[in-house]
Amino acid sequence: MRVARKPFNPKRFFRLVLLYLLAAGGAVVMIFPFLWMVSNAFKEHVFVIEYPPQLIPTHPSIGNFMRAWTSNNFQLYFTNSAVVALTSTFFTVLFSAMMAYAFARFKFPGREILFFAILLVLMVPDMITIIPKFVLIKTLGLRNSLWGLILVYIAGSTSLNTFLLRGFFEQLPHELEEAMLMDGAGYFTIFLRMILPLSAPALATVTIFSFLGHWDEFTWALTIIDDPLKRTLPIAIYSFQGQHGTEWGLVFAAMIIALIPVLIIFIALQRYFVSGITAGAVKG
Repeated sequence: MRVARKPFNPKRFFRLVLLYLLAAGGAVVMIFPFLWMVSNAFKEHVFVIEYPPQLIPTHPSIGNFMRAWTSNNFQLYFTNSAVVALTSTFFTVLFSAMMAYAFARFKFPGREILFFAILLVLMVPDMITIIPKFVLIKTLGLRNSLWGLILVYIAGSTSLNTFLLRGFFEQLPHELEEAMLMDGAGYFTIFLRMILPLSAPALATVTIFSFLGHWDEFTWALTIIDDPLKRTLPIAIYSFQGQHGTEWGLVFAAMIIALIPVLIIFIALQRYFVSGITAGAVKG
């Protein structure tokens, strides 16, 4: 049996061509700066500023990566960032999940008012609260300490993650929870053994966003930390920019090194990311 072909539609064809061209152009605009950064990271300084510029290095070298890793306390800053980002992300996801579970499953006086207050926090720009946060951290004696960074990062990320996770938790079937309650399980056991395993997509999404935000944060780290031994990775990259000249190959190499942990986290959790990125936006 011969299948009838659809008649050629010039308007539809040109719309598809235009759509693909726009998508390809947008991809080039987004990817080209990254490719240019990688290209310059493998060039010696004299070739970074050459004219006309070349995207593919004629004489590639890993010298910039070796210099970046071994200079300006870069390894120490990398370790500090790893400690801060991993600790902040762990407690942010844990506290956000616990709060979201309480808002999604329990009914208590003022629940919606408290949740609305959490949403209001999301509307306040971070720069407005930087002075009150500085005074608070200084009063607590946490200035020039990694805990001064960790506590602020946790507090700043919990609101958004609670909002996202609550929407996901409300979609989980209540029947499973009721069955566990009838078997004698408590709410904490239900949270650990049912809610968290079933919420892997949403938890992976907030983990990626939280880690990325904590790993790359610059303003608060620059404000609260004066001790060179307690600075984080963004400060190290900033220190490579000299007063009278900047070795951009060195800067780009440091940026690529800083990008590696983010890529590792994303690759490890990417199979959950697509299904979890909109989990908090739709309520079943």
